[in-house]
Amino acid sequence: MVFPRVKICGLRDVETAVATARLGADAIGLVFYAPSPRCVDATAAARIVAALPAFVSSVGLFVDAAPDYVRDVLRQVPLDLLQFHGDESPEYCRQFGRPYIKALRVKPDTDLVECAKRYHDARGLLVDAYVPGVPGGTGEAFDWALLPNDLVLPLILSGGLHPDNVAQAVEQVRPWALDVSSGVELSKGVKDLARVAAFIRAAHRAATETTDER
Repeated sequence: MVFPRVKICGLRDVETAVATARLGADAIGLVFYAPSPRCVDATAAARIVAALPAFVSSVGLFVDAAPDYVRDVLRQVPLDLLQFHGDESPEYCRQFGRPYIKALRVKPDTDLVECAKRYHDARGLLVDAYVPGVPGGTGEAFDWALLPNDLVLPLILSGGLHPDNVAQAVEQVRPWALDVSSGVELSKGVKDLARVAAFIRAAHRAATETTDER
């Protein structure tokens, strides 16, 4: 049985990040995008990464950032993975010499198969809801029926996930990983550890039941 990996995004302090990891999160996301209420500076991010237990990945989220800014963050924070959530080209994503995932906001005319080919060296393709003018973290869901079955990259499902619908997401989409932020919050940028725990439990339970049905 393979559980979907779970990333909790938008962590801002050491205590919450470590507690999230101990609840079973496979990765924590650090947002380096100033307009976001979940934005964290490099100093705080470095403390968080240094405190994470073994085998929990740190992911840095950027949105159309100047390359020098990304490099400056990387000099201060030993991130395991980069997540590009804007209109970054494949060439942009590759220039930092780090593993990366590319986020895409899904619309009915989005050709995810072609996008996966363009970003063929990405470690995964993250799919999120399309909300005009907002790069992510909206809490909005999208029609999972738009997702193809023949992607050449691991699929990371995001957008509108929460403890009450994550089981359905696992059963219907069977993604490689799940990415959640607002769905496990008390308020913007403030994580609710009870909801984090419930989300991870529900995802794992659904994976177990889906496997048993095969």
